[in-house]
Formats: sequence, C-alpha cells, structure tokens
Amino acid sequence: MALALDQITKIAVRARFEPSETLPIIENVFHLTYVRNTGAAFGLMPGQQSLFVLATTLVLAGIAVFWWRARPRGLVLAVSLGSIVGGALGNLIDRVTLGRVTDFFDFRIWPVFNVADVALVVGAIGLFAWALLSPVGGEGLAAHERQEEPPEGARHAAGPSADGASDA
Repeated sequence: MALALDQITKIAVRARFEPSETLPIIENVFHLTYVRNTGAAFGLMPGQQSLFVLATTLVLAGIAVFWWRARPRGLVLAVSLGSIVGGALGNLIDRVTLGRVTDFFDFRIWPVFNVADVALVVGAIGLFAWALLSPVGGEGLAAHERQEEPPEGARHAAGPSADGASDA
C-alpha cells in the first residue's frame, strides 16, 4: 500500500510541478514543493546513489531473510516491516530510474519529504515499539510469535475438560 501510494503521488508531483515549484496549502505552514533529492534523508551526502542503492538492497535482503527465518505473525511487526519495505522500495525505485528521489511534503520547518519517508518512519517507530514492548523470552522470536498448545499433561492437571466431562 505504501509503495503504491508513494509512486502515485510522486508521478503526480512530477507531472504537475516544475522543480522547486511550490504550492501553499496552508501559507507558511504546509506547502507542496517539488524537490529533486540526490542525497539521503535531509539531502545529506548528495550524489552517493550507488551507496544508497547498495544500503537499501542490503536492508531489504536482511528483512527478507528475517521474515523467512522467523516467520513473524504479530500484526505490529508485520505492518512495521511492511511499511519499511514499502518505503525503502519507493525511494529505491526513484534512485534507480531517475537517479534521485522526488520529495514534496514541505512543512517549512523540516526538510521536504515524501510518502516513502513517512512509511519508513512509521515502520521504524512500530518496530521500535514492538521491540520495546514485546516479551520475547529465551526461546526467541519464532516461539514468541507462534501460538503454542499447552503440553498434554498441563491440560489434564487442570481438572475436568472444557465440556464438563471428567478425564478419569
């Protein structure tokens, strides 16, 4: 979802605006401003496209390996990783096809950004919250995410079964 929304909005901005053109939505608060960003976040390290493509590819590969090995089922983790993947792919597509990223959300007190950046930040916050609040025990993530049945003896030790019949 994030990837599709990101690409649709970027196509619309490139079709409607000239580079550096701005459209005030709320004067001096929020504008749509077409920026061609050849750097990383906030325009840092301009012109390092090969580095950004490599770093993004490694992050995406790492997420894929994690997903394949851990098979996470939790909603927060799945949505967070999906947001990160969608955002990373959105900006990667721009870097590979255009040699730069299209940015356009301009709050005037913050560097201009795009939907992919929002997805990355939301995904990272969700991942951080999941890591902080998720009670992962000694058995690791896969055991935590899996809903396990109680051992056979534990069910009998509790007394009568759920249907009211005795196990005796």
